[in-house]
Amino acid sequence: EHEDTGLLLQPLLEEQNYGAAAADGTQCPSVSVSRNNPAKRDCLVVAVLCFGNLINFIDWFIVPGILLDIQKYFRLSDGKTGLLQTVFTLCYMLAAPIFGYLGDRYNRKIILGAGIFFWSGVTLGSSFITESYYRIFVLSRGLVGIGSASYSTIAPTIIADLFEEGKRTTVLSIFYIFIPVGSGCGYMLAAGMAKSTGDWHWALRVTPCMGGLALLLLILLVPHRIQRKTAAHRALSISGAIQRADEKPDVQRTAKITWCQDVGSLAKNCSFVCSSLGLTAMAFVTGALGMWMPLFLYRAQVVQGIVPPCLQESCNSSNSLIFGGITIGTGILGIIAGAEAARRLRKINNKADPLICATSMFISALCLYIALTVAQMNILSTFIFIAFGELFLSVNWAVVTDILLYVVTPRRQSTAIALQILVSHLLGDAGSPYLIGEISNAIQAKKIPSLQWSFRSMQYSFIICAFVGILGGGFFLLTSFYIEEDRKEAQR
Repeated sequence: EHEDTGLLLQPLLEEQNYGAAAADGTQCPSVSVSRNNPAKRDCLVVAVLCFGNLINFIDWFIVPGILLDIQKYFRLSDGKTGLLQTVFTLCYMLAAPIFGYLGDRYNRKIILGAGIFFWSGVTLGSSFITESYYRIFVLSRGLVGIGSASYSTIAPTIIADLFEEGKRTTVLSIFYIFIPVGSGCGYMLAAGMAKSTGDWHWALRVTPCMGGLALLLLILLVPHRIQRKTAAHRALSISGAIQRADEKPDVQRTAKITWCQDVGSLAKNCSFVCSSLGLTAMAFVTGALGMWMPLFLYRAQVVQGIVPPCLQESCNSSNSLIFGGITIGTGILGIIAGAEAARRLRKINNKADPLICATSMFISALCLYIALTVAQMNILSTFIFIAFGELFLSVNWAVVTDILLYVVTPRRQSTAIALQILVSHLLGDAGSPYLIGEISNAIQAKKIPSLQWSFRSMQYSFIICAFVGILGGGFFLLTSFYIEEDRKEAQR
């Protein structure tokens, strides 16, 4: 039973199958990497890793925070603009299994440090790319995605080895809560730097400095080697990589056969398949919102006459600041509300988890649709409905985690997590920013260029997110029909 759920953000928690047990306290645990190491050092290590996670996601959303300036600087269409985040996410998705494999076999502190140094250096270098080299700028975003994957994949494994299972969920919850905080800070930092300096390039020069500080803290405070808690070798890593360097060949062959059998078994698990498709719909919507919403809000304000068209060096950045604040607040509040609602409602309904997810997806889709329709008339109402839409999306992250953990047997959970990561990124947030941009391009191509149609094209292309949200709610609703049977099967 998973009656208590840690406040975990699904996309990254799925990359580490740790902390399934409920948290029973919020105080920093007293478990250390060895008998001679005090709990204080473990807390310092966690603080360093959380700081690195904050920088990681600030860097992730720096570009969406200054998207209007970048689009103007490189003279990009909506399609080419959306490609920036799509390339980032694809590189992140493809690199994560590689670093998962390396992290299981080599020194994780060195890999973490190299990842921070790499993505910070690339981000700093990208701030000096001129308007003639858009393709190099796209490449730089892909390289930043690779560096981010090294951190997101390996840092939680250090936390998992520092703390026992009961306390692990609490600490991982703290670590993952920096995802919405970092995302929102990325928007706000980018917009603030562009506004204060009058040059958007400076937004890309702040996080490298923070990355240098994180690297220094990593070197000074994180042990060079951390003893792994588990004595048994991991048959399956988070990436789906199976071999261990010290395994015998016959064990490797058995693991490969088991992995193939597990994939086939998971494909027959209706609750896992349907909830994974629901998560994919969530990822699609959040990816599109994260990339395009500040730009959409700006175009709505131009059409209403609230702000003038951007003709100067640094464009209006207030929307990124506000959207960043909304992302932080709704992310934290939504995760807490979702976990608490699931904990209470499970006591009276065994199907509570998928029903919560389905309801929140339907409400989120409705709020997003209303926000799009009123955007041309009332910008305040648009902000309000976008906030509610993001809030109800955030409700699901922790709940979807528990669904996977209790409908899949423990032996297959690593495989299930790896497959869910692949599907949700590949069909979700990896493609949605580019797809929205291309649809907007196609609409504009059929009309005479104008500020009105620049807004309308984005408005109409965003409608697809509302329908995808409804589709995701349908998948979660379908999950409720199978979840009791699949849960009993997993327990057997």
